[in-house]
Amino acid sequence: MGRNLQNGDRLRPVDLARGHGLSTQAVRNYEEAGILPAADRTLHGYRVYTALHAGALRAFLALVPGHGHQTATSIMRAVNEGVVDEALRLIDASHAQLLDDRRTLQAVESALRDLGPATAPEPGAESESAAVSGPGGTFIGPLADKLGIRPATLRKWERAGLVRPRRDPITGYRVYDEADVRDARLAHQLRRGGYLLEQIAPLIAQVRSAGGLEPLEAALRDWHGRLSARGRAMLTGAAELEAYLRKLG
Repeated sequence: MGRNLQNGDRLRPVDLARGHGLSTQAVRNYEEAGILPAADRTLHGYRVYTALHAGALRAFLALVPGHGHQTATSIMRAVNEGVVDEALRLIDASHAQLLDDRRTLQAVESALRDLGPATAPEPGAESESAAVSGPGGTFIGPLADKLGIRPATLRKWERAGLVRPRRDPITGYRVYDEADVRDARLAHQLRRGGYLLEQIAPLIAQVRSAGGLEPLEAALRDWHGRLSARGRAMLTGAAELEAYLRKLG
């Protein structure tokens, strides 16, 4: 039989569920996942929750927007198992990831500031001589290593229209010129920012044709907004988790 960790008003599963806009099955699932501490049972086997469980549920739901469902689950499970240091480590890791994402955004903006009308060739403007690898050209392996990705990822991006390498006429190998490297860098940074390939392709296509930053301005504003919302959500989650930790004593 589960043992409540704190005395308080008795709550039925339906009371806990309705108070947070959930189904009773969701509440039971959260308990089974370790998000909520184990509930006491009545003589007939019904679960009995308390204010402690309500606090755990509030903490979990507050943690999800900032940390994601999986990490929030791991945080609550660690707390309920009495391993608070592990929960704090997970929180630290999320904050480190947010900081890394902010740096990624800054890197994207820095890369975009270097864009100009002359950096990408017009469609169909490549001459026969341009197909020969020259200064600044690079092959798929070195470019993949530079970006920290696999060559297969670059081939996938090519199929999605994110990069347009030419082929060396002698070896048949892909050759990425300066504009291709720029597009690959932008694709890599935007993917790290959470954008899907189908969202990135039109942005890069517009940058190629417009030769400017305007096509990405709305995306960058949205990215800034999402990072700020995540940061504030982490503050809210931290406050609710601290309140729950105080209840645990």
